Amino acid sequence: MIYHCIRFTLKPDVSEEDKVSGLARMGEHINAIPAIKSRVVGPDFGGEFDYGAVSVLEDLEAYEEYMNHPAHLEMDRIGLPLVDKFVSFDITDDPDPAVGDKIAEIHRRRFDGMPDIAELVSGLAEYTGSAAPGKHGTRPSPGSVEK
Repeated sequence: MIYHCIRFTLKPDVSEEDKVSGLARMGEHINAIPAIKSRVVGPDFGGEFDYGAVSVLEDLEAYEEYMNHPAHLEMDRIGLPLVDKFVSFDITDDPDPAVGDKIAEIHRRRFDGMPDIAELVSGLAEYTGSAAPGKHGTRPSPGSVEK
């Protein structure tokens, strides 16, 4: 299983109406993606972010289907212009030591094939995580030190 998690804060100038509408549309879009086994979208408590979402996916094939589903792409195109800070990360019980590289490759292909989405993500005030364009989404190997 792969748990794709996002946390985000909206831009300070986003109106209450746009916030409510955007979050409602996010819920509608995420519910329209059949590859998702379970999902939650809502307020994020206990940190610096306002909202978050978790999508549970069976495997890498479902992950790629989710990332490229028309509803997810529309959600990105509508929602990312409202976002200030964003972080994404993936948690998995997949024993494959290359799973992080494979997740990063799904994102690389997605951004290469959809430059408008890559531009929206690159235009965020702050972005970290498994899906950052131009960044490798893997973690250091055991025993190595990141500098």
